[in-house]
Amino acid sequence: MARKNKKKRFEAIEITGAGAKGKAIATAPDGRVIFVDNAVPGDVADIQTFQKRKSYYKGSAVNFVSYSDKRTEPVCEHFGTCGGCKWQNMDYKYQLQYKQDEIENNLKRLGKIELPETTPILGSKDIYFYRNKMEFSFSDSRWLTLNEINSGEEIEDKNALGFHIPGMWDKILNIKKCHLQEDPSNAIRNEVRDFATNNDIPFFNARNQEGLLRTLMIRTSSTGEIMVLIQFFYEDKAKRELLLDFVAESFPEITSLQYVVNEKGNDTIYDQEVICYKGRDHIFEEMEGLKFKINAKSFYQTNSEQAYELYKITRNFAELTGEELVYDLYTGTGTIAQFVAKKAKKVIGVEAVPEAIEDAKKNAEHNNIQNTEFFAGDMKKVFTQDFINQHGHPDVIITDPPRDGMHKDVVAQIIRILPERIVYVSCNSATQARDLALLDEHYKVTKVQPVDMFPQTHHVENVVRLDLRRG
Repeated sequence: MARKNKKKRFEAIEITGAGAKGKAIATAPDGRVIFVDNAVPGDVADIQTFQKRKSYYKGSAVNFVSYSDKRTEPVCEHFGTCGGCKWQNMDYKYQLQYKQDEIENNLKRLGKIELPETTPILGSKDIYFYRNKMEFSFSDSRWLTLNEINSGEEIEDKNALGFHIPGMWDKILNIKKCHLQEDPSNAIRNEVRDFATNNDIPFFNARNQEGLLRTLMIRTSSTGEIMVLIQFFYEDKAKRELLLDFVAESFPEITSLQYVVNEKGNDTIYDQEVICYKGRDHIFEEMEGLKFKINAKSFYQTNSEQAYELYKITRNFAELTGEELVYDLYTGTGTIAQFVAKKAKKVIGVEAVPEAIEDAKKNAEHNNIQNTEFFAGDMKKVFTQDFINQHGHPDVIITDPPRDGMHKDVVAQIIRILPERIVYVSCNSATQARDLALLDEHYKVTKVQPVDMFPQTHHVENVVRLDLRRG
């Protein structure tokens, strides 16, 4: 018996919302949800599905009956192929609306807790060129656009320096102009690609694991400093120095020029030696007079200006008087800890990554902050009763966990010690809602403030204040 075709085409379907991972949402005639990857709420379109599950379809709009008034013209020539800015065709005020809706829906639907009225989302002043860190990949077999394929012409130059095509680990889209990082980012990337191509420096092939050039990282800071790091697959001193000297001479404004020789199967650099070729091995970020040393492996919020707003909200929610002992869980390089330190009696930061804690200690010393202490280790193993007995009972806990949220043992320990206030910063309101539900018996959510760190994408941060219930 022939297998039933699960791919369906639905005609004149209205797109009604925007959901997780930047997908648009519609409803099929049979009641299932359709996740659509190339539409905007308010569009009416014919949708071709390519996947069917018990409760939903995945599909693409193949014909638009009418366009939404929420649409705007994308500014980037790579939009629709590059997966980085999925919402660039949606007016920014509607992006903010759907981000706010997502947070409120997650907290109410998943958390099932009593909530105050959510403060309107804080939008980003800059909606383009706001990122301070970009990573690009080299490839000798770039992704060809539909126009190139249909042209019938033989493509000779297949080198690329750009982004991975969504869902394809070995295909790189060559980027001519990216609207996420300020210049000279685009100029550096384009000049590096052209110079390497013209001088026969081989680009990496991920499938065959061959070729010299792997990745290019560019970091900028609000102080005007620039870091460039090029990752090589193997050591070739002549070609390496040829390229690095070209970059140094072409862009004398670079503060830190570094490289890595990484022979592993993956291109993560956290277990690799980073070598400074010219300039310093770090750049500085600045916030309210505090300086933060950023090296190649440092974590720092990628939207510097909006990070400042996020940290101000966090400090305001903590409502410090100068008498509180504050625990900053998942402290990273201690940015929040140092930012709130002048309002606290003492701040103790805990983080799993030892290098981040070393950065935190150095930054605190450089900033002459003497009321912070930082400790490295797995949060659920460090944040114990013995640790609290040794360092004191916290009055306030600030927590900024990764996307997975807090480990259940960490939540359980917070419930055991019951600090007066918790300020929970999250980049994933779904896992935040889960944790808030676990804390609900003992804490009441009193403030909710979404913050948009990443315009043109579906990503959003959320800050929640919890106060200990009385009686």
